Amino acid sequence: MGSFYTVVGQHLPNHEPFLINRSHCDICKHKLSFLDMIPIISYLFLKGKCRYCHTKISNLSTYMELFTGVLFACSYYVFGLSYNLLIALGIVTLLIIVSVSDITYFIIPDELLIFFTGYFLIIIALNNGVITALWSILSGFLLFSVMYIIMLFGNFIFKKETLGGGDIKMMFVFGLVLHPIIGIFSIFLSSLLALPISIILLWKKNQNLIPFGPFLIIGSAILYFTKITPEIILKLLQI
Repeated sequence: MGSFYTVVGQHLPNHEPFLINRSHCDICKHKLSFLDMIPIISYLFLKGKCRYCHTKISNLSTYMELFTGVLFACSYYVFGLSYNLLIALGIVTLLIIVSVSDITYFIIPDELLIFFTGYFLIIIALNNGVITALWSILSGFLLFSVMYIIMLFGNFIFKKETLGGGDIKMMFVFGLVLHPIIGIFSIFLSSLLALPISIILLWKKNQNLIPFGPFLIIGSAILYFTKITPEIILKLLQI
């Protein structure tokens, strides 16, 4: 799944087909066999090079395969066989695909967000009923509005675009599965996670633009997987 998610993240922003075309080497275009695509094992066996043209290949897919496997296992460990597991797997899937697309192109595809909006709503409706699913839409709009206000404030302060449209729309998706208080706190947590990376990139590469989407998902995922409640957040704020 991690390998497939990497392909989706690389092709979907360019509207390239990723279901019907066979995988091939990006350099020599030779079609890959089954033995060339065994997750992690093929990369290690081939020593990170294409079997056919011997060009060094990107290790991105290997990392994504490893992270996907670990996070899928963590999802089952935390939630077991439940509807929450299906939501957790959706969050992990979003994390991997968005990480690839946002890091590579600074794009979070709308098609991806539309798909997971429907996916999460179906899971919520099956687990808690249609009324709860409708309330979750309201929560999504609330987080969307908060993120939009943050963007307007940032644009006003820095006189340039500070957040991409994909980041704002993605918070609507997470508003479906997170309590509004947890969702707002996830934005704060995501900013804290992104801050040191921003400083390092600015210092080493003079780069002041970073893909914020992966940090938003990581922040939301941490809060979802740790099962932190709004009551805990409010108690922390009182301190």
